[in-house]
Amino acid sequence: MKNSFFMSIEGPDGAGKTTLINLLLPHLEEKLGDDLVSTREPGGVRISEKIRDLVLGVEYPEMDGRTEALLFAAARSQHLVEVILPALKENKFVLSDRFVDSSIAYQGAGRELGVKEVADINKFATRNIEPDFTIYLDIPSEIGIQRIMANRTDEVNRLDKDALNFHIKVRSAYLKLAEDNPTRIFTLDATKTPEVLTQEALELINKQLEKGDYL
Repeated sequence: MKNSFFMSIEGPDGAGKTTLINLLLPHLEEKLGDDLVSTREPGGVRISEKIRDLVLGVEYPEMDGRTEALLFAAARSQHLVEVILPALKENKFVLSDRFVDSSIAYQGAGRELGVKEVADINKFATRNIEPDFTIYLDIPSEIGIQRIMANRTDEVNRLDKDALNFHIKVRSAYLKLAEDNPTRIFTLDATKTPEVLTQEALELINKQLEKGDYL
Protein backbone atom coordinates (compact mmCIF):
# COMPACT_ATOMS: atom_id res chain seq x y z
CA MET A 1 0.00 0.00 0.00
CA LYS A 2 1.35 3.44 -0.92
CA ASN A 3 2.22 6.02 1.71
CA SER A 4 0.97 9.59 1.94
CA PHE A 5 3.35 12.32 0.79
CA PHE A 6 3.45 16.00 1.73
CA MET A 7 5.55 18.34 -0.41
CA SER A 8 5.98 22.12 -0.30
CA ILE A 9 7.58 24.59 -2.68
CA GLU A 10 9.24 27.63 -1.14
CA GLY A 11 11.13 30.69 -2.27
CA PRO A 12 11.47 34.46 -1.93
CA ASP A 13 9.31 36.80 -3.96
CA GLY A 14 10.23 36.68 -7.62
CA ALA A 15 11.73 33.19 -7.47
CA GLY A 16 9.07 31.76 -9.80
CA LYS A 17 7.14 29.41 -7.50
CA THR A 18 3.84 29.91 -9.28
CA THR A 19 5.40 29.35 -12.70
CA LEU A 20 7.12 26.17 -11.52
CA ILE A 21 3.98 24.78 -9.91
CA ASN A 22 1.93 25.46 -13.04
CA LEU A 23 4.52 23.60 -15.12
CA LEU A 24 4.77 20.71 -12.66
CA LEU A 25 1.06 20.09 -12.27
CA PRO A 26 0.39 18.48 -15.68
CA HIS A 27 3.25 16.01 -15.10
CA LEU A 28 2.09 15.21 -11.57
CA GLU A 29 -1.55 14.90 -12.63
CA GLU A 30 -0.55 12.40 -15.31
CA LYS A 31 1.44 10.36 -12.80
CA LEU A 32 -0.81 10.63 -9.75
CA GLY A 33 -4.32 11.30 -11.05
CA ASP A 34 -6.89 11.72 -8.27
CA ASP A 35 -4.20 11.13 -5.64
CA LEU A 36 -2.80 14.62 -6.23
CA VAL A 37 -3.99 17.48 -4.01
CA SER A 38 -2.59 20.91 -4.95
CA THR A 39 -3.12 23.84 -2.60
CA ARG A 40 -1.56 27.10 -1.43
CA GLU A 41 -0.77 29.24 1.60
CA PRO A 42 -2.02 31.50 2.89
CA GLY A 43 -5.34 30.23 1.59
CA GLY A 44 -6.57 26.90 0.35
CA VAL A 45 -9.90 27.02 2.23
CA ARG A 46 -12.57 29.66 2.78
CA ILE A 47 -11.41 30.99 6.17
CA SER A 48 -7.77 30.99 5.16
CA GLU A 49 -8.51 32.82 1.91
CA LYS A 50 -10.26 35.54 3.93
CA ILE A 51 -7.18 35.82 6.12
CA ARG A 52 -5.04 35.99 2.97
CA ASP A 53 -7.00 39.00 1.77
CA LEU A 54 -6.51 40.66 5.13
CA VAL A 55 -2.83 39.94 5.74
CA LEU A 56 -1.58 40.59 2.19
CA GLY A 57 -3.83 43.55 1.41
CA VAL A 58 -1.95 46.74 0.59
CA GLU A 59 -4.65 48.67 2.42
CA TYR A 60 -3.29 47.59 5.82
CA PRO A 61 0.21 49.12 6.00
CA GLU A 62 -0.21 49.63 9.76
CA MET A 63 -0.36 45.87 10.45
CA ASP A 64 2.00 44.91 13.27
CA GLY A 65 4.53 42.15 12.62
CA ARG A 66 3.20 39.95 15.41
CA THR A 67 -0.32 40.34 14.10
CA GLU A 68 0.93 39.28 10.67
CA ALA A 69 2.69 36.21 12.06
CA LEU A 70 -0.34 35.14 14.09
CA LEU A 71 -2.68 35.58 11.13
CA PHE A 72 -0.46 33.45 8.90
CA ALA A 73 -0.37 30.75 11.60
CA ALA A 74 -4.16 30.89 11.97
CA ALA A 75 -4.67 30.53 8.23
CA ARG A 76 -2.24 27.61 8.22
CA SER A 77 -4.03 25.83 11.05
CA GLN A 78 -7.39 25.97 9.26
CA HIS A 79 -5.79 24.92 5.97
CA LEU A 80 -4.15 21.97 7.69
CA VAL A 81 -7.30 20.58 9.30
CA GLU A 82 -9.50 21.09 6.24
CA VAL A 83 -7.17 20.07 3.40
CA ILE A 84 -3.77 18.66 4.28
CA LEU A 85 -4.53 16.25 7.13
CA PRO A 86 -7.63 14.69 5.47
CA ALA A 87 -5.66 14.20 2.25
CA LEU A 88 -2.72 12.60 4.04
CA LYS A 89 -5.10 10.33 5.94
CA GLU A 90 -6.28 9.07 2.54
CA ASN A 91 -2.65 8.48 1.46
CA LYS A 92 -2.70 11.23 -1.13
CA PHE A 93 0.14 13.37 -2.49
CA VAL A 94 -0.21 16.93 -1.20
CA LEU A 95 1.61 19.76 -2.99
CA SER A 96 1.48 23.06 -1.12
CA ASP A 97 2.65 26.43 -2.39
CA ARG A 98 4.41 27.50 0.86
CA PHE A 99 4.16 26.17 4.42
CA VAL A 100 5.87 26.96 7.76
CA ASP A 101 9.26 27.76 6.21
CA SER A 102 7.71 30.89 4.70
CA SER A 103 6.66 32.23 8.09
CA ILE A 104 10.07 31.52 9.59
CA ALA A 105 11.77 33.35 6.72
CA TYR A 106 9.37 36.27 6.29
CA GLN A 107 8.13 36.97 9.80
CA GLY A 108 10.86 35.36 11.88
CA ALA A 109 13.80 36.81 9.94
CA GLY A 110 12.36 39.48 7.64
CA ARG A 111 10.23 41.11 10.35
CA GLU A 112 12.87 40.27 12.97
CA LEU A 113 10.32 38.63 15.27
CA GLY A 114 12.69 35.75 15.98
CA VAL A 115 13.06 32.51 14.09
CA LYS A 116 12.45 30.38 17.18
CA GLU A 117 9.46 32.43 18.26
CA VAL A 118 7.73 32.13 14.89
CA ALA A 119 8.65 28.46 14.64
CA ASP A 120 7.05 27.84 18.06
CA ILE A 121 3.83 29.61 17.04
CA ASN A 122 3.61 27.39 14.00
CA LYS A 123 4.39 24.20 15.90
CA PHE A 124 1.20 24.89 17.83
CA ALA A 125 -0.74 25.78 14.68
CA THR A 126 0.40 22.71 12.72
CA ARG A 127 0.49 20.09 15.48
CA ASN A 128 4.19 19.71 14.57
CA ILE A 129 3.32 18.53 11.05
CA GLU A 130 5.94 19.39 8.43
CA PRO A 131 6.43 18.45 4.76
CA ASP A 132 8.21 15.24 3.84
CA PHE A 133 10.00 17.10 1.09
CA THR A 134 10.55 20.76 0.17
CA ILE A 135 11.94 22.37 -2.96
CA TYR A 136 13.42 25.78 -2.26
CA LEU A 137 13.88 28.11 -5.23
CA ASP A 138 16.83 30.36 -4.51
CA ILE A 139 17.38 33.70 -6.22
CA PRO A 140 19.42 36.81 -5.36
CA SER A 141 17.11 39.37 -3.75
CA GLU A 142 17.91 42.08 -6.29
CA ILE A 143 16.92 39.83 -9.19
CA GLY A 144 13.77 38.68 -7.42
CA ILE A 145 12.59 42.24 -6.87
CA GLN A 146 13.40 43.15 -10.48
CA ARG A 147 11.24 40.23 -11.63
CA ILE A 148 8.36 41.31 -9.40
CA MET A 149 8.31 44.81 -10.79
CA ALA A 150 8.96 43.89 -14.43
CA ASN A 151 7.15 40.61 -15.06
CA ARG A 152 4.53 39.95 -12.40
CA THR A 153 0.99 39.68 -13.72
CA ASP A 154 -0.70 38.41 -10.54
CA GLU A 155 -1.25 40.23 -7.28
CA VAL A 156 1.44 42.63 -6.06
CA ASN A 157 0.94 42.42 -2.33
CA ARG A 158 2.06 44.24 0.79
CA LEU A 159 5.07 41.99 1.29
CA ASP A 160 6.36 42.72 -2.23
CA LYS A 161 6.64 46.41 -1.36
CA ASP A 162 9.07 45.94 1.52
CA ALA A 163 12.62 47.25 1.26
CA LEU A 164 15.50 45.34 -0.30
CA ASN A 165 17.04 44.69 3.12
CA PHE A 166 13.89 42.84 4.16
CA HIS A 167 14.14 40.51 1.16
CA ILE A 168 17.83 39.90 1.80
CA LYS A 169 17.00 38.78 5.35
CA VAL A 170 14.25 36.52 4.02
CA ARG A 171 16.61 34.85 1.57
CA SER A 172 19.30 34.39 4.23
CA ALA A 173 16.79 32.67 6.49
CA TYR A 174 15.72 30.31 3.70
CA LEU A 175 19.34 29.39 3.02
CA LYS A 176 19.87 28.69 6.73
CA LEU A 177 16.75 26.49 6.80
CA ALA A 178 18.06 24.54 3.82
CA GLU A 179 21.44 24.15 5.50
CA ASP A 180 19.83 22.94 8.73
CA ASN A 181 17.41 20.52 7.00
CA PRO A 182 19.46 18.84 4.25
CA THR A 183 17.33 15.70 4.09
CA ARG A 184 14.08 17.65 3.62
CA ILE A 185 14.91 20.88 1.78
CA PHE A 186 16.50 20.74 -1.67
CA THR A 187 17.70 23.97 -3.26
CA LEU A 188 17.33 24.80 -6.96
CA ASP A 189 18.84 27.80 -8.75
CA ALA A 190 15.83 29.92 -9.70
CA THR A 191 17.83 32.01 -12.19
CA LYS A 192 17.62 29.06 -14.59
CA THR A 193 14.88 28.87 -17.20
CA PRO A 194 11.45 27.57 -16.11
CA GLU A 195 11.89 24.56 -18.38
CA VAL A 196 15.21 23.57 -16.80
CA LEU A 197 13.83 24.13 -13.30
CA THR A 198 10.81 21.97 -14.06
CA GLN A 199 13.00 19.10 -15.23
CA GLU A 200 15.25 19.37 -12.19
CA ALA A 201 12.24 19.50 -9.85
CA LEU A 202 10.65 16.45 -11.48
CA GLU A 203 13.86 14.48 -11.07
CA LEU A 204 13.97 15.37 -7.37
CA ILE A 205 10.31 14.51 -6.87
CA ASN A 206 10.63 11.14 -8.61
CA LYS A 207 13.61 10.22 -6.45
CA GLN A 208 11.69 11.12 -3.29
CA LEU A 209 8.63 9.16 -4.34
CA GLU A 210 10.67 6.06 -5.14
CA LYS A 211 12.63 6.33 -1.90
CA GLY A 212 9.48 6.84 0.16
CA ASP A 213 7.55 3.97 -1.41
CA TYR A 214 4.74 6.30 -2.43
CA LEU A 215 4.36 4.78 -5.89
